[in-house]
Amino acid sequence: MFDILVYLYETYYRPEACPDTAALVKKLSAVGFPEDEISEAIDWLTGLATTSDQAQLPVQTSSGFRIYAQSEMRVLGPQAIGFIQFLESAGLLSFHQREIVIERALAVNESPLPLEKLRIIVLMMLWSQGAEPDMLMFDELLLSDDDNEPRLLH
Repeated sequence: MFDILVYLYETYYRPEACPDTAALVKKLSAVGFPEDEISEAIDWLTGLATTSDQAQLPVQTSSGFRIYAQSEMRVLGPQAIGFIQFLESAGLLSFHQREIVIERALAVNESPLPLEKLRIIVLMMLWSQGAEPDMLMFDELLLSDDDNEPRLLH
């Protein structure tokens, strides 16, 4: 699924540029992605769109601290939670965006969520909102954990 998400990010500059679901499924099949992964990615993107629409609340600021439920801590793991907190404290994620990222990370059903996958979730959340990551965030999203070398998305 994550390969498909990265492919969409690289292929379609904005989500509006994506074809409708039926055409997108055909294009992804033609590129060679397996049908089950395409279905999983489409479902995940539909959930992202729904979550993003629900988060379109009046702009508010928050100086509060997010307390994670045990189930969230178990699924996300300390590395992912630390990364989310870093992005938020650096002003790179709003608290609405943080909640979208957490909700979409929990939808992956992988525990603990690898940091590489969380980075893709953050990137896709920004992409779905038509936002471009600033340079600091882009560096954080594209650097490898192992060697601090830039890594290819696809």
